[in-house]
Amino acid sequence: MKAPEPNHAAGNPRVGPFRQRLWRIIFLSDTPAGRLFDVVLLWLIVLSVLLVMMESVESFAVEHGVLVRGLEWFFTVAFTAEFVLRCWVARRPLRYVFSFFGIVDLVSILPSYLELFLTGTHFLMVVRILRLLRMFRILKMAEYLGEASVLLDALRASKHKISVFLFAIAAAVCVEGTVMYVIENGQNAGFSSIPQSVYWAVVTITTVGYGDIAPVTVLGKMMACVIMLTGFSIIAVPTGVFTAELGRSIAEGGATKLSPRSCGECGSTGHPPTARYCHQCGTELG
Repeated sequence: MKAPEPNHAAGNPRVGPFRQRLWRIIFLSDTPAGRLFDVVLLWLIVLSVLLVMMESVESFAVEHGVLVRGLEWFFTVAFTAEFVLRCWVARRPLRYVFSFFGIVDLVSILPSYLELFLTGTHFLMVVRILRLLRMFRILKMAEYLGEASVLLDALRASKHKISVFLFAIAAAVCVEGTVMYVIENGQNAGFSSIPQSVYWAVVTITTVGYGDIAPVTVLGKMMACVIMLTGFSIIAVPTGVFTAELGRSIAEGGATKLSPRSCGECGSTGHPPTARYCHQCGTELG
């Protein structure tokens, strides 16, 4: 079956075959060259993120400083060239630049150039890990994004109930912290103020228990037990509400299967089978 022509070629006679072929390689993964390009790109992203992480280890940075900086600029130049090529082959470059993937691609290369003027900003290159979201397109996983829509629907349906519950917990924490301040103040230096006591209440009700502050009076310990037992509801109640809404969402229709088609302008995937335009940038789908 003959492959469809890229979107940007339609109605634009100035676009040559080389540019069309390059568009297909960069934005699609339905050819051997396009798939190879995507796999190489993913490995470059993974290696660049690992490099940034390893550079934060002082001994590694001191011993391999020159190599690290050289590799950082190699990755930056490679990603810059890729970004420029994407802009060049896109019919509407600005649509790509301001799309989700376009912004992620741009932000991933800016830290290296900002480092020339502001020290320490190169660690922000770890945002390149967001570019791994392209795996959904490369591995043809976009159809599974429909399953995620069920989770999002359940979250939206339960957000009001959960918000009310969290507000009630916040109010309870303030009251409990104030009560503990009244009980422990004067006998325990840890409860020196109401904000400090509220901090202790938050740590206790979430069952984190850092141990930097602890009650010493009998009444204070009893209050702490009540707060800790209350803390179990922080997990149980929102989980129960969300689970109920999730069951309702599944019962009412389940996940909508999405098409693995990708947009030729911004690379977005997860479009309904009947979609004619990209949900991200509005470009007509091929």
